[in-house]
Amino acid sequence: ARRARRAAARMAGGSRDVSAAAIAASPPTAGAKDTLGFLTPELAEAVRGCAGTPSFVYDATTLRAQAQKALAFPNAYGLTVRYAMKASPNAAILKLFNDEGLHIDASSGYEVRRAMAAGVPPENISLSTQELPDFFAELVELGVKVNACSLEQLRRFGAAFPGGEVGLRFNPGLGSGGTGKTNVGGPSSSFGIWHESLPECQEIAAAHDLKVVRIHTHIGSGSDPAVWQKVSGMSLDLCRQFPDVTHLNLGGGYKVGRMSYEASTDLQVVGEPVTDAFRAFAEETGRELALEIEPGTFLLANAGALVTAVQDVVSTGAEGHNFIKLDSGMTEVLRPSLYGAQHPIVLVKNGGTAAEGDESYVVVGHCCESGDLMTPAPDEPEVITERALGAAEVGDLIVMEGSGAYCAGMSTKNYNSFPEAAEVMVGGDKTLHVIRKRQNYEDIWANEVDVQGSLF
Repeated sequence: ARRARRAAARMAGGSRDVSAAAIAASPPTAGAKDTLGFLTPELAEAVRGCAGTPSFVYDATTLRAQAQKALAFPNAYGLTVRYAMKASPNAAILKLFNDEGLHIDASSGYEVRRAMAAGVPPENISLSTQELPDFFAELVELGVKVNACSLEQLRRFGAAFPGGEVGLRFNPGLGSGGTGKTNVGGPSSSFGIWHESLPECQEIAAAHDLKVVRIHTHIGSGSDPAVWQKVSGMSLDLCRQFPDVTHLNLGGGYKVGRMSYEASTDLQVVGEPVTDAFRAFAEETGRELALEIEPGTFLLANAGALVTAVQDVVSTGAEGHNFIKLDSGMTEVLRPSLYGAQHPIVLVKNGGTAAEGDESYVVVGHCCESGDLMTPAPDEPEVITERALGAAEVGDLIVMEGSGAYCAGMSTKNYNSFPEAAEVMVGGDKTLHVIRKRQNYEDIWANEVDVQGSLF
């Protein structure tokens, strides 16, 4: 009865109210406890001893295995796998993937510089960005490949490099994604050049004597395989309009199931029909196009976890909820608050043993925000749900699985002036290596400038 009353309760807590909140239907695994992935209870406790909490943890063995799966993507005439580094841009991860033979997909000029600083050759980096930086010419001269993502970007590239080679990112008119926030195709998305603007692209390219050698499309994250295959056909149609194209980049967005009930994309399944389409295109046109893909979530999602501590346990009474308060939150893992994304959450007892029992809790973060919620309903960031975790006490650990991609790299670090979390890599021999130190709190305000004079 208590759980039924809770199911009708409205989300509450924090200093800012979230309006229109409601309780959604429970996910298929309601009442079932999540399980650890590459970590063990003992190793989670060792992470706390090594780097403190909260800390992101990545597993080198899993990262390498996922890289090899991506490199096995079916293709007809050659394949380049570009790691979408925005998923998690730590230098240790960039170096690992560089060693495995992956290239880089960068989403900003600063990501390009970060990748080069990690030792990635500039010629192995492709830049597709919402904001073409003022210094893009420097990057191109070093060998970085640029895909113009708007007509204005194409004009700027042509003015800087007349007679040069360029790529074009198109919005093919179709999108896919788990939510509107992860859909980057179709008429409601600003990403890429709208496909109906193709004649203008041809005019700009001709005016600057540009050779279009790459076509790029990406429609969103969590893409449906059937939609992804359809877009590949649409993208090949775009290639027909540019006779110098040698590479077609179909982006990434392959669905990865973090929760036990979520499905994952089988790259072999989605890749085979695409390979057939490339071969048919070659038979028709005599042009053998190489394929590029840009996985991020596929490589990282389940290769990373967040180890965080239980710093408080509170109750709102028989008609309310039991809450676990973490020493982390949206400052580390924003996806639940932003998308209503689901992450497996596992309680580890203080000292490194598995939790017993089936006690349920709402898990919340440490920010002064009612939206700092780690257990929202699926795709409903303003709706709370409980998770069966076992009996929790202050000092226990919570492991948030599936936190490898779009967590450390997309965190709201320094909100409420919390320092940036540490990052740790688990080696093949299960040794722990700190790959980013915890931020010194004084560094949070280090760039602030003391204003003298009449301001005060």
